Amino acid sequence: MTKYFFKRVLYMLVTLLVVASVTFFLMRSIPGDPLASLAKALPEQTRINFYVKYGLDKPLSTQYLIYMKSLLRGDFGESVVYPGRSVAETIATTSPVSAAIGAPALLIGLIIGVALGVIAALYKNRWPDYVVMFVAIMGVTIPVFVLASLMQYFFSVRLGWLPTSGWGEAKHMVIPVIVLCFGTIATYARYVKSSMLDVLGQDYVLTAQAKGLSEGQVIVRHVLRNSLLPAITILAGRIVGIFTGAFLIERMFSIPGIGFYYISSINNNDYSMTMGTTVFYAALFVVMQLIVDFVYVLVDPRIRLGGKA
Repeated sequence: MTKYFFKRVLYMLVTLLVVASVTFFLMRSIPGDPLASLAKALPEQTRINFYVKYGLDKPLSTQYLIYMKSLLRGDFGESVVYPGRSVAETIATTSPVSAAIGAPALLIGLIIGVALGVIAALYKNRWPDYVVMFVAIMGVTIPVFVLASLMQYFFSVRLGWLPTSGWGEAKHMVIPVIVLCFGTIATYARYVKSSMLDVLGQDYVLTAQAKGLSEGQVIVRHVLRNSLLPAITILAGRIVGIFTGAFLIERMFSIPGIGFYYISSINNNDYSMTMGTTVFYAALFVVMQLIVDFVYVLVDPRIRLGGKA
């Protein structure tokens, strides 16, 4: 287990290095630079001072080495578009905002999605199954911005129950959380149904039924636990989606989360902010993936990490 852990940590560091390097050169390949529009109206010497301050006057290879050295120290640099604001500070202050809407959406979506998947599997080819699959298909096919717009129109404009945008009160979270959890519900309903149908046909389930166990005992003790393994596989991606999947929602509802600033940094060619948030997302994903691997062992003790079962 220890050997496996350190090997995965090494892979994580290599992955982050690759992500940071690729992002660095991709950002530099975009025409223009973050100071092009900000400094063009300034005197020549002032513009030169800006380029020197942010190291944009140096060769590309030198800029890369400077950035990687800073990154190894945990320094993401300072935003170019928002002078005086460090990237690390922005991530620290905005990621909790994204988590405030993403975490409840993930939890609600996970609970409801698993429940609907179980119902669909137990009532296969009957009306509950058709209803659940209809909800799942709608959740996958309807774009998130369309669903958000519809809910804004009905609940905010027509009914006046909830605000159309803003942040600071619980009522501002209602529509964003509902919109975000809809995709999670659809995803887990499909995964759990498919997994349960596969597990229900296994020999050990038939044996448990032959021993006289009730249907509820068979489902809880044998079927549900093993059916959750495929669902756990996508859990890391859904957790990262708390931050990355809310780009449009944060934009549409004027929520000052990390996704809001990420989109702004891309639009403004803010090198430091874009690279810092990208590395943050990558780090979050690889850490969550490692945690998911260990959750496998807790759910199914037959799985052994880094060795034979």
